[in-house]
Amino acid sequence: MELITPDFGLLFWMTLSFGIVFFVMTKFALPIITKMLKKREEDINNALELAERTHKEMEELQANNEQLLEQARLERDKIINEARQIHDKFIEEAKQKANDEKNRIIESAKESIEHERMAATIEIKNQIADISIKVAEKVIAKNLESDKDQIDYINRLLQEIENNNK
Repeated sequence: MELITPDFGLLFWMTLSFGIVFFVMTKFALPIITKMLKKREEDINNALELAERTHKEMEELQANNEQLLEQARLERDKIINEARQIHDKFIEEAKQKANDEKNRIIESAKESIEHERMAATIEIKNQIADISIKVAEKVIAKNLESDKDQIDYINRLLQEIENNNK
């Protein structure tokens, strides 16, 4: 039973030893430990504040990035629209030039056809005049007495001239 119930002397010396160790610990070790714990607490608080500031900055940067992306999209759409307008304008100008050229060619062809028609008309009139002159020369050259003889003679001369021209 001695092990279970300690002696008064053992109890006294254990209490005194504990008191001395407790006093030394509280005098020298406890302030250092407390100081280290406070420093650790401050470091943790500083790290939390830094993390919170960094989180806020990241949110601001993300908002700024989204805003920049939206501006870039708007600028891209604007450039695409301008390019589309320039493309449409270029095509419209090309169509207009093609139409102008087509109209100029058609007008030139009409003028050329009109000149050719007029030249053909003049040529036909000249041939008719030549034929008439030749017929008149021959009619005058031959004095026929009856009208029927003159008409038969004129018809025969016209057939001869027609045969010669073929």
